[in-house]
Amino acid sequence: MRFFQHLFYKPYDATLHVTSKNGFHLRPIAQFVSLAKQYPCSITASGKGREEVDAKGVNRLLSLSLEQGDSFTLTCRGKRAEEALNALKALFATLMQNDRETTAQEKSSHHYEGRTVEGEIIYGGVAMAPLYRYREIRSRQASGLSFKEAVTAGMDELTALGKAENTKAEIYLAQRALLDSLQAEVSTLEALEALVQEQCAELSGTPLEAKIGDYHDILQRVAAKLGSKTEMLLPEGAFILAAEDLLPSQIEALSQSDIEGVLLEKSSLASHTAILLREAGIPSLIVKTALPAEGERVILDACSGVVVDTPTSKDFHEAEKQLQAQKKETEAAWGKRFEAAETKEGKKIRVLANIMHTDTLEQAKEEGAEGIGLLRTEFLFKEQKPTLGMQVDAYEKVFSVFDDVTVRTLDVGGDKALPYIDLPRETNPFLGIRGIRLFQTHPELMEEQLHAIFLAAEGKAASIKIMFPMVSSVEEFIHAKTFAEQTAVKYGIDISSHLFGIMVEVPSVLFAIDAFNQVVDFYSIGTNDLTQYLFAIERTHPLLKPDPLAPPLFAALRHIVAQAEKPVSFCGELAADRKALPKLLELGIGTLSVSAKNVARTKEEIRNV
Repeated sequence: MRFFQHLFYKPYDATLHVTSKNGFHLRPIAQFVSLAKQYPCSITASGKGREEVDAKGVNRLLSLSLEQGDSFTLTCRGKRAEEALNALKALFATLMQNDRETTAQEKSSHHYEGRTVEGEIIYGGVAMAPLYRYREIRSRQASGLSFKEAVTAGMDELTALGKAENTKAEIYLAQRALLDSLQAEVSTLEALEALVQEQCAELSGTPLEAKIGDYHDILQRVAAKLGSKTEMLLPEGAFILAAEDLLPSQIEALSQSDIEGVLLEKSSLASHTAILLREAGIPSLIVKTALPAEGERVILDACSGVVVDTPTSKDFHEAEKQLQAQKKETEAAWGKRFEAAETKEGKKIRVLANIMHTDTLEQAKEEGAEGIGLLRTEFLFKEQKPTLGMQVDAYEKVFSVFDDVTVRTLDVGGDKALPYIDLPRETNPFLGIRGIRLFQTHPELMEEQLHAIFLAAEGKAASIKIMFPMVSSVEEFIHAKTFAEQTAVKYGIDISSHLFGIMVEVPSVLFAIDAFNQVVDFYSIGTNDLTQYLFAIERTHPLLKPDPLAPPLFAALRHIVAQAEKPVSFCGELAADRKALPKLLELGIGTLSVSAKNVARTKEEIRNV
């Protein structure tokens, strides 16, 4: 009845264009559907000559197989239809902008004597071990669960796996949304198998073919809950695994085995399997050519992008040298991770960590981070607005582990939509309401965040650094700092020991450093946005990519360091780039902040400069 009622409402529609090279794939679709479900109206999508589908179903949207360059029509009918359309258009623009392309890695040269097989690099590294072909074993036993109960158990499991703040979690949450969509169309395992086969056949041969693995992963998870288990058979001792493809959920088990490397024949760089192999740090290639017989000891050189399937003794010797050099480098960095990083000339460089969730705290500590140079607080602000208590708990956790912490205030808006923040639709969100501009548009949100930070820092001996993002003028900074001071007075909290600074990412700041010197306590340079605005190229543009080592960028950095009279740190991942690091140190920057996993390696790189 509700469907027919929608027919009497005026339809609101828009044509949306897929600009991401990855197409409109599972993870962004899952986010899109999550927002669509919050509206009571009917929401449909049609495109590529296909029939209209329910845009509240992940599976249905995926069936459109929307690739880069495709367009589709989004239609909303019913209560709050216009509001839904505007919200979904804004979110879609954000999803397209933020969906980074997975590019092929640059290959190093090699001089192997034996026959080599070329491949695409998933993750670099060198491995030598016997080749082992993928095998699996299936077992069946009664589980006592109904199909509905098995689906619920599978969804609960995926929800638990999705609680971390990383790409792996995003993948599992997207799979959960897909399973939710699939189970709405079927009522038995046999029907689910048939639907999965149908959907995989539609995706086959399209750029979204890489998502077939997610369908099979979901099917296998539900089947396991019903007693039909499929397990990999892995050998004892070191091995290199060759398989047509692997399921995303299998990578965790591989990480716990004696695996040295992986060769996939029918995967892609954009598949969730490839993404998880990279996160696990397993040297791996995609190889389309026939591989050698099982049991033969081969060389997997995922730095050069080759498999040596008939290696000579000289080839093994050369590969062993590379392997030992890698191990030595890793061990040296790890062994000295808690030591200060000092250049060959004796200059000490502090290395801090950028984190986007409290789950990364222990990793940052264990890697030898000397503090938190950038706490991205956006992790707290998801689909549901965090309470004051939730924020206080999170900040207290960070402050309890590290003394030196720089907290960046909320950097959302425009290109980072939140359902509970009402913002106007903007033609170019990167130039709109975001970062420090939220102090003007959403003062209540910013007051609560500052209140939480101040409460969490009470009684802490060390000073807390509070950093405002997207500052473009001295007046903006003064307004935000005054706002913070007034908030402290309102709640009776002493913040006299806290420091206030800015993230340098808007070019106008370069021409006002003298004035900023009079009011800020510190500067932190973020190159992602600074590069974007310097070169007038959106940082997520699918075609245009500025050179991260371009002279104009380093000229801007040199100017900032030379003119600044307050401490300057660098919190861009460019600091973890081996080519960029010496250039950054030449500028005189004494504090670098990189992702937690890169802290120990960056320290070791500094020691070699």
